[in-house]
Amino acid sequence: MMKTLFLQPPSFDGFDGGAGSRYQAKREIKSFWYPTWLAQPAALVPGSKLIDAPPAGTTLEEVLSQVGDYELVVMHTSTPSFASDVKVAEALKAVNPNLKIGFVGAKVAVEPEDSLRQAPVLDFVARNEFDFTILEIAEGLSFDKIDGISYRNASGAIVHNQEREILEDMDKLPFVTEVYKRDLKIEDYFIGYLKHPYISIYSGRGCKSRCTFCLWPQTVGGHRYRVRSPEHVAAEIRQAKRDFPQVKEFFFDDDTFTDNLPRAEAIAKELGKMGVTWSCNAKANVPRETLKVLKDNGLRLLLVGYESGNQQILHNIKKGMLIDVAKKFTKDCHELGIKIHGTFILGLPGESRETIQETIRFATEINPHTIQVSLAAPYPGTFLHKQALENGWLDIEHAELIDDRGVQIAPLNYPHLSHSEIFDSVEVFYKKFYFRAGKIASIVNEMVRSPQMMQRRLREGVEFFHFLRERQIAG
Repeated sequence: MMKTLFLQPPSFDGFDGGAGSRYQAKREIKSFWYPTWLAQPAALVPGSKLIDAPPAGTTLEEVLSQVGDYELVVMHTSTPSFASDVKVAEALKAVNPNLKIGFVGAKVAVEPEDSLRQAPVLDFVARNEFDFTILEIAEGLSFDKIDGISYRNASGAIVHNQEREILEDMDKLPFVTEVYKRDLKIEDYFIGYLKHPYISIYSGRGCKSRCTFCLWPQTVGGHRYRVRSPEHVAAEIRQAKRDFPQVKEFFFDDDTFTDNLPRAEAIAKELGKMGVTWSCNAKANVPRETLKVLKDNGLRLLLVGYESGNQQILHNIKKGMLIDVAKKFTKDCHELGIKIHGTFILGLPGESRETIQETIRFATEINPHTIQVSLAAPYPGTFLHKQALENGWLDIEHAELIDDRGVQIAPLNYPHLSHSEIFDSVEVFYKKFYFRAGKIASIVNEMVRSPQMMQRRLREGVEFFHFLRERQIAG
């Protein structure tokens, strides 16, 4: 077995671009997702190590001081971070010329040829679902025998091996929390709307929805929801409770945990027996009876992608969601005491000045506990990216997804709606949502009742205003 290092490389300060982040950028409040997509193959490879540099504040110099002992480095990359990640790979190879270095992630899954051409330092890229691909590489199998990779052969030609069969038996995957315990400090991971410290895991991969902008299902996860058994999930949570007694909340980061309602209820009942607090991603169409089962068994919060308050835009992005259904779902959650973190995207196809205001009104009407407002990001490999190129919505000057400090920019523009208008509307959205008397009173009440929440919200407030200042500079 090759001595293997899994690395999320150092990047911009506060940049949430890790192997669990769907959209790589600085957040309005400093946030870090767990590097689950790296931790999973790390759990398969005996004797491996995972370094998640950004949350830990690990510098490039500190990483370089450790690579001399390794034979294989597997790095997660993304479209926004690729150029920076290649520089890190070059620095690693300069210190240890015998290293084999490979990249994984959505960027190289959809652009393996271009990635290898742009980065001669790379020995291979692993495409699509790469867990067992990396295991075979670490076992020393010859590259020509390994499905799911692209690499340079002895003559320097780029070779694309056949695709690896998609994993059906998800219970074959070992627990990622064992790698968290071995290599990570869980207090480094923070998400504004989750209790701290939290732990996130996947209970399944894939999403049956066809949202045109969504990254994982169109690149590495697929559109079938392949799941671990409720017993397997419960066993990991049970063990994680013992390993991390300080954890206050577990989050299921499946694209849509509620895609399979009977299974969601079955897992909830197992969690209810353990008395854990948990949250998950959900679509805004879960029936009230299921919501009640989940709430009665420890569910605290749902992360819900509303995206827009305009029905035509939802049709344009193939969201498969009706505004009236979303309103009823949200009302049910409020009545049952389930908190919602609502996410919205500005600049999607069909956006106009009027639809932006419509979405802001919709958000204030349904009033989720907290919100996140993002800019439409056409990642390569998504239908939105293809659509943007075909329609001329993505010009070369604004084709990047982040600026040189990691702040998200507005890559899409339309004849009737400019880059700057879309970019500036994010700040308008946040201010109109949060700077309301009712919302301010709710936040103050939450702070008064909990000294811990007081400290947390004050810190988040400072970070939020710093974020707005950085956006003003970027704009």
